[in-house]
Amino acid sequence: MPLNTDRPDMFLIYSILYACAFAIFFVPQYLKRPRDLRKRWLHEKFGLLPVVPQLGLQAPIWIHAVSVGEVNAALPLLRRLKEVCPALPVILSTITDTGQKVAGEKAPEGTTIVYLPFDFRCILRRCFAHINPRLFIVLETELWPNVFRVAHERNVPVLVLNGRISKKSAKGYLKVSFFMKKVFDHVALFCMQSDTDAERIRSIGAQEEKVRVTGNFKFDMDISKDVPEWTKGIIGPVIVAGSTHAGEEQIMIDAYRENVYLFPGLKLIIAPRHPERFKEAEETIIRSDIRYCRRSELGSGDREQFDPACNILLLDTIGELTAVYSIAQIAIMGKSFEGVGGQNPLEPAYWGKPVICGPHMENFPFIRSFIDEGAAFEVTSTGLAKKIKELLIQPEKARAAGEKARALYLKNSGAVDRTVKIIEEYIDRE
Repeated sequence: MPLNTDRPDMFLIYSILYACAFAIFFVPQYLKRPRDLRKRWLHEKFGLLPVVPQLGLQAPIWIHAVSVGEVNAALPLLRRLKEVCPALPVILSTITDTGQKVAGEKAPEGTTIVYLPFDFRCILRRCFAHINPRLFIVLETELWPNVFRVAHERNVPVLVLNGRISKKSAKGYLKVSFFMKKVFDHVALFCMQSDTDAERIRSIGAQEEKVRVTGNFKFDMDISKDVPEWTKGIIGPVIVAGSTHAGEEQIMIDAYRENVYLFPGLKLIIAPRHPERFKEAEETIIRSDIRYCRRSELGSGDREQFDPACNILLLDTIGELTAVYSIAQIAIMGKSFEGVGGQNPLEPAYWGKPVICGPHMENFPFIRSFIDEGAAFEVTSTGLAKKIKELLIQPEKARAAGEKARALYLKNSGAVDRTVKIIEEYIDRE
């Protein structure tokens, strides 16, 4: 009898490793949830999903978007689907609580919003039997091997839409490419953001004929036009530091301190990326001994009022950052100075604002075209104050950069319409 030279069952090994991680992190993940979310989170993570409206009319499509950024990118797709297929039920799943909150506030009416269940086959089989989706769609590149496997077992096409693979992630996946090829066998189509992303997904194991380049949803984002009332009380130039990560608040404050004496009335708005860091960011601001206030203290609705004596505003709310960019003279991208991949520069670009980023924008490779066109400026943390000063002294240069950013934003739109046509093709096959 010949020896079995195949690799061990990698799905089994993955499931064992996933179970080990589950045993370690389940309780902390449960306890970190707000009390009012724990019961629902527990039920849905174990596959007890709610009844989907209109389920009796036709099978739904299931769209997964991990967190706030992916949910925001998904919104134009969801709204376009609502226009072309108004009776089609849609489930939107996320991993994070903040993703749930934004989805609940912004997704089209009738969208069923759930947490993605744990990646155990026994749980997922029950979910797929209950939901019976006609398509399972993953936004960007959330790769869940057992989700893909169970979908494939039930003949549910899996589409990876708006796909991207960072250089760092690609290196990691290449180490287990023998497994990723098996995972990718369960994916019907990869619609990637760029030629670079397409090449990376192929190098990991995606079949050539399954990969297309359709563009980046974020160029089609729905941008809120509702500028918060409190922003009308701000007088003077404004710097908005968006989606900052650990260590970056101090970088922003240091650069602000060097410029505030040259530009009286200069304001700095700091928006930490994760709500759990609001307190940490506030403590950093307190240590700077600069007068500050918290957005959550400014009231709501018609009662919102900004204190003109406040120099630094901590944006400790969710969902306002995109609109707040509209009042900026300069937008600074967080997550780009501490080597963690960058943040989305398209939100300030939509408003025609000049963008400053650090050297680590690996998750947004299109930023290179912005820099080359003079729509964005790359600096180190030590060069940030100088670049801010340059743009404040030369407002015409800042204005020209913002106009170029807006033009590039408009030039690259259209990915959502291309993707909806692909989804319609799969729906029409049934």
